[in-house]
Amino acid sequence: MTKPLTKTQLVAALAEEMGAEKKAAAAALEAVTTIITREVSGGGAVTLPGVGKIYCRERPERMVRNPATNEQIKKEADKVVKMTIAKALKDSVNA
Repeated sequence: MTKPLTKTQLVAALAEEMGAEKKAAAAALEAVTTIITREVSGGGAVTLPGVGKIYCRERPERMVRNPATNEQIKKEADKVVKMTIAKALKDSVNA
């Protein structure tokens, strides 16, 4: 397994793919990140074509176990960010 791309490496690859400068690629990446964060934190979802769908899901209140003491604790309801991977990406990985 290889290491994931760092932000710097991702910006460089994006700039090369776009045929643009790194500043423009960094601005584009920042804009996409801001839009995704705003939409998902507001309860919406974002679909990245060919990659997947990012959305927020509410989890109900539940009982959890403290592994150190085996004590049962009530955990309040919360939200979690999820991502469903697109079929096209799954197929390209398994091809």
